[in-house]
Amino acid sequence: MDILEILGRINNVLWGPPSLILLFGTGLFLTIALKGLQFRKLIYAFKIGFGKEDSKDAAAEGDVSHFKALMTALAATIGNGNIAGVATAITLGGPGAIFWMWIVGLLGMATKYGEALLAVKYRVKNENGEYSSGPMYYIERGLGRKFKGLAIAFALFGAFAALGIGNSVQSNTIADVTSNSFGMANWVTGIILVVLVSFIIFGGIQRISAVASFFVPIMAFLYIGGALLILILNYDMILPAFELIFYYAFNPVAAAGGFLGVVVSEAIRNGVARGIFSNEAGLGTAALIAGNARADHPVKQALVAMTGTFIVTIVVCTMTGLTLLITGFWDASGGLISGITHDATLEGGALTSAAFGSVLGVVGEYIVSFSVIFFGFSTIVGWYVYGEKCFEYLVGSRGIAGYRLVYIAACGVGTIANLATVWAFADMANALMMIPNLVALLLLWKVIVAETNDYFNNFYENAKIARSPERKIG
Repeated sequence: MDILEILGRINNVLWGPPSLILLFGTGLFLTIALKGLQFRKLIYAFKIGFGKEDSKDAAAEGDVSHFKALMTALAATIGNGNIAGVATAITLGGPGAIFWMWIVGLLGMATKYGEALLAVKYRVKNENGEYSSGPMYYIERGLGRKFKGLAIAFALFGAFAALGIGNSVQSNTIADVTSNSFGMANWVTGIILVVLVSFIIFGGIQRISAVASFFVPIMAFLYIGGALLILILNYDMILPAFELIFYYAFNPVAAAGGFLGVVVSEAIRNGVARGIFSNEAGLGTAALIAGNARADHPVKQALVAMTGTFIVTIVVCTMTGLTLLITGFWDASGGLISGITHDATLEGGALTSAAFGSVLGVVGEYIVSFSVIFFGFSTIVGWYVYGEKCFEYLVGSRGIAGYRLVYIAACGVGTIANLATVWAFADMANALMMIPNLVALLLLWKVIVAETNDYFNNFYENAKIARSPERKIG
């Protein structure tokens, strides 16, 4: 039995019915407890993150602004999970996988809201005077020291997961695309990444957030613009693509072309697993950076954090999914646009790149290629913050230098590793982070509701942002 088969069996257990019920259940429970806050307050949340609210919090405690905290989180979240991950989800689970990604994203907005709220409420200052936050802190400080073991488990899995989901997976996909698009040897890509990543992460949270705030909006605009152009050029195929998504969300896909066919359970499993990979709702990662934001109330950053899930899943992943379905680059049978064929051996980011190229030519390929490179690079940098916070909790600030070296080495190794193995490793790490975090959120739900009520019954009304008082949530 090889390592890939072992990881596959582990993931079948970790992503089995109990985990899926826990994930969906937590998101649904928080959505009900907060009376659909993620839908009712989405516009207001965007105003905080992208409007003038940042200036009002300039004097509040924290290390970075709402916008920079969001951009750093998006740098770690908008990555190759949205490009290569969506392609992998569809090729393994069929079009219906996109539907389950949406469900995970919509319910996950409430989950991420809760994570970020607790992060700010229970954050602490480290030895360097910077804020540290995350599930390990709200588990220990919110639930008490008797739950210390759960906090340690999350931190251990988080430090471990950062090496995979946020690092080697990204560098592997970058190397795959640079090899296909530019003929660059994987080991050359690895050296370049190692040098650039080293420069950024040794500059600390301020340099990382500054880089993220500059690159993320540009990258998102470039990629979404390219996908939107494909959809406009093939507007008559959009409705049929949605029909495929909804139909195969509840019906098995028969073998056709290069597609082997899947049952509904595979659509759900791959949609959920890749959905979590793309938006990270439930993993607790949002809490690892949210505590660094300057905010005069925990709810403010919580609202900003949940917009990240909407941007990543409902916007970016949907664009990728529709493009793949319209061009037929999920089953090698021609798709909704007749006459398009492709190399059935392509996978991940290279598959998405080919799909863009089939409509936009070499320009489309370069859009995806550069998006993968920059998205992946920003994710590597952003996820370093997550890994460092987890490792710091375990060993203190003195051990961070060693973790940096391991993280940089994993970045280089990822470029020459087997893609299937790297993705399987990432899925396992995701589940191991998710479980202790979701348990903590369910146990602390009353704190989340109480803080939300306090904000909308006091801060929100006093600031006169709303024209009429909010109805009490709890």
